[in-house]
Amino acid sequence: MYPPADLPAGRHVALPGRGTTFVREAGDPAARHAFVLLHGWTATAALNWFGAFTPLAALGRVVALDHRGHGDGIRSRTRFRLEDCADDVAALCGVLGVERVVAVGYSMGGPVAQLLWRRHRGLVEGLVLCATARDFVGGRRRSLAVQGVGTGARFATMAAPSGVRERITERMLVTRFDDDPLGRWARAEMRRNDLRMLVEAGVAIGAFTSRDWIGAVDVPTAVVLTRRDLVVPPVRQRRLAAAIPGATVHPVDGGHDICAAAPERFVPALVDACRSVVARTAPAVAVG
Repeated sequence: MYPPADLPAGRHVALPGRGTTFVREAGDPAARHAFVLLHGWTATAALNWFGAFTPLAALGRVVALDHRGHGDGIRSRTRFRLEDCADDVAALCGVLGVERVVAVGYSMGGPVAQLLWRRHRGLVEGLVLCATARDFVGGRRRSLAVQGVGTGARFATMAAPSGVRERITERMLVTRFDDDPLGRWARAEMRRNDLRMLVEAGVAIGAFTSRDWIGAVDVPTAVVLTRRDLVVPPVRQRRLAAAIPGATVHPVDGGHDICAAAPERFVPALVDACRSVVARTAPAVAVG
């Protein structure tokens, strides 16, 4: 049955000066380790991570938010930026009183996790990067082409009447799911997304690259590699792992949608990766 019975209830959380986001939490708030789960493009925290909340709660505190424009995440009239998503996470941790996190990013959530480390280094004690890469397009010309197409689509969606935007959402995002319990739930989750911000997010993903600085990552890192991925080719995932000193690789036999389509195969690899990271983090320093 979907949504699963053990899916944590969510709540809206105001981030001062940024907007209101939607958060699901599990595990012990006083646990030594906290995991912040960062979902992929067009998904929501629930849809991306529903199979992972309970297993990860055995390792520590779990916090998952809907990114801006996705689900019940922040709505803004400004252009979608991955940097803003990273800053949203930092602001949320401040509101929740979380001082150190292992950032767990899936697909688009991978760049958000990487940027969280780059922009808020004191907050991040580890990275778990799933089905993601240091760039998704490759080559400056192709990146600029993606931005050009995306900019045109952005203005088109802004100008379109709400009814037209709803029909576009149905055609692009909703109808691709099977008519089964999981598919119907996924459709309901997708309908809560903001089409204009999704288009902008796609542009941001196409333009993202961490090639120039990813090698400086200085926290324990694990890469969950989806071996049958047609969206983020495994070769790009391997290059990401190779670029980060000491990163471990945790392969799983599945495609880009394995987190939702087959969590029984994805989650064990995810838990293994998270265990690997926390085993390599520095011990907490006693005060007093």
